[in-house]
Amino acid sequence: MPNKAKKILVEVFRVLLGLLFIFSGFVKAVDPLGSAYKFHEYFTAFGMPFMEPLTLPASFILSAFEFSLGVCILLGAYRKATSFSILAFMLVMTPLTLYLAIANPVSDCGCFGDALVISNWETFFKNIFLLAAAIVVYMWSKYITPVLTRKSTWLGVLFSYIFIFGISFYCYLNLPVLDFRPYRTGANIPQLMEIPEGASHDEYKKIYIYEKDGVKKEFTIDNYPANDSLWKFVDAEIKLVRKGYVPPIHDFTITTLDGVDITDVVLTDTSYTFLLISPKLEKANDTNVDKINDIFDYSKIFGYQFYCLTASSSNEITGWIENTGADYPICVTDETTLRTIIRSNPGLLLLKSGTIINKWHHRNIPAGEKLSKPLSESKSEQIPPNRDKQKVIACALWLIIPLSMLYLFDYLIYRRKKQRSA
Repeated sequence: MPNKAKKILVEVFRVLLGLLFIFSGFVKAVDPLGSAYKFHEYFTAFGMPFMEPLTLPASFILSAFEFSLGVCILLGAYRKATSFSILAFMLVMTPLTLYLAIANPVSDCGCFGDALVISNWETFFKNIFLLAAAIVVYMWSKYITPVLTRKSTWLGVLFSYIFIFGISFYCYLNLPVLDFRPYRTGANIPQLMEIPEGASHDEYKKIYIYEKDGVKKEFTIDNYPANDSLWKFVDAEIKLVRKGYVPPIHDFTITTLDGVDITDVVLTDTSYTFLLISPKLEKANDTNVDKINDIFDYSKIFGYQFYCLTASSSNEITGWIENTGADYPICVTDETTLRTIIRSNPGLLLLKSGTIINKWHHRNIPAGEKLSKPLSESKSEQIPPNRDKQKVIACALWLIIPLSMLYLFDYLIYRRKKQRSA
């Protein structure tokens, strides 16, 4: 292959690899707890519960590693080392995703967080392409044209790590700046629980298991050996043949400690409802319990409903009440659902007619002195405008502008000086 064709191919593949790695790292970085939960799924599926303390550090490290590799390959920084790192990464991930596709220990690999959920088989085929691209880029890495000189390259790499770690820590200490989950602000929970008219439903078939000469075989109602007495009936089971339509929200329920389902009562309330979300009360941060209690007192004054939703046991609930002086009703909801609703333990939701009006991390719960009037006269009652596009553009500018300034500095100080001396 001519050198020019090799260079074009390498440049195309490195841009694709760079953009995909940046995207993958970024969507994980804006939701570090979500990535930690995915690591927890992996460790549980592979029988490694002892790795649980590493879920959050692994989340930070993986997002930073992927993002910075993407920046490095786009900048052409440390060509051989970067292309080798990407190749090594894909050599590990490709067989892993093949195993995930075959064994299906987790529903999806989580490679793009909640921003883009793809099946395990789709992930594997995606990785086959990326592995091929990584091989080409590594083999012909000498054709990569560096954007910066060696004297400035380290600054660009260092900035990429500072940038992505900064986003991760901010989203960990607050709420994700971009919310890709169905429980985002402005979402109407009842609508997202509906199954559209004409949508496909789950299809099942009954399997009959018979045995003859020590060999078991499965049959259907159409071909089971009704006239062959040598076959002995063993068992029957129902198998899912085809998965039907699954609404974005399909597992949201609220049950009182007495076992009463009040989901519809909460979601159809035309007034305001506060939901204190805590997947595990025994692991909840109790720094701001005074603010939480103030919110409950405020809701009683103005006639708003207030519930605490948790998946904790009755003993843990009793412990929380004793430690915090909680006087609000506590209900039970699925733990995974609660973790999906808000990335904070505890976190606070404001609902009206089933629509999520606002969400607060426990560090940002409104102080009592700000709650002196009804919500209808407060900014908290207003759904914050969707500014996802502006946030993406802002993040991109925070990355691009400093790197552009570094490029300009590098060109004026080093590259142009080198050109003159040559």
